[in-house]
Amino acid sequence: MNALKVMEFAKELLLIDSPTGYTKAVIDFYEREVKALGYETMHTNKGNLIVKVPGIGHHTKALCAHVDTLGLMVRSIKEDGTLAFTLVGGPIVPTLDGEYCKIVTRDGRTYTGTILSNSPSAHVYDDSKNAPRTDMTMHVRIDECVSSKKEVEELGIMPGDYICIDPKTTITPSGFIKSRFLDDKLSVAILYGLLKTMKEEFIIPRDTWYFLISTYEEVGHGCAYIPEEIEEVIAVDMGCIGKDLSCTERDVSICAKDSSGPYDYQMTTKLINLAKDNELSYAVDIYPFYSSDVSASFRGGQDIRGALIGPGVAASHGMERSHVDAVENTMKLLIAYMTKKD
Repeated sequence: MNALKVMEFAKELLLIDSPTGYTKAVIDFYEREVKALGYETMHTNKGNLIVKVPGIGHHTKALCAHVDTLGLMVRSIKEDGTLAFTLVGGPIVPTLDGEYCKIVTRDGRTYTGTILSNSPSAHVYDDSKNAPRTDMTMHVRIDECVSSKKEVEELGIMPGDYICIDPKTTITPSGFIKSRFLDDKLSVAILYGLLKTMKEEFIIPRDTWYFLISTYEEVGHGCAYIPEEIEEVIAVDMGCIGKDLSCTERDVSICAKDSSGPYDYQMTTKLINLAKDNELSYAVDIYPFYSSDVSASFRGGQDIRGALIGPGVAASHGMERSHVDAVENTMKLLIAYMTKKD
């Protein structure tokens, strides 16, 4: 499966709203797709999907990526019929000003809306351009004829309802994919690309691999539990770009250390050497404000070795962007790692 088709698959995933805790629809979609390829699947109690890839060796290893995204939740209904919200995960809140969204009720109704500053009009508010943009100074305007709390409640909207942000996904002729939530749906698509490639090209990995698709990574406990037979895990998550970092949107990023501490030295060294041997465009970086599903496994007490790689993604937790070359480099590095004899 080529990298451009992986990006098209990512676009399909991005069309399915899945803020942390509201991931059943996207997990169901992904499971149908991998079962159609002939893979066996399992579920954890909290909704993570496990895809088993048999190998020829005696070890069991894993790749993980998270399908949950950032989002919002209704905190309260204001007297003027707008919604106060609380954050799900850590979106860069000022980037949400003016974004379209959906409000999903507990009984399955969906309403559209817009996320706005509490000073939304330049013709009315003298601080419209410089007022703080936080979850306490913004609201959601619902696209319904409502002007009171009671009218909103009659729509079936209540505190605890999810607010899903429009990802605005675009694939450009120059090979870029720009969207919210490439972190980490682009990596989830990459794992699907690996599964499809291994079927199409009859690739059998050196060991048995589990592909773990987690659903609570953005709030810190996505892969806190993993099957006990797993010995090592590579988190496939977005590579950071910016100050003091060498990664670009065309590279596969290899993380040596993030906020949770250093990753396994031998695994990271093997990944670096494979990138060199296969002439891939790669970068090795330290992520200053970051943790991964491998970090969650460590905190959950799992006795594993762990590493972290992923496609370079710019402007994380805002309007993100990556490139088809990063997808290709990440896929090639993972295939090389899975098939190389230790």
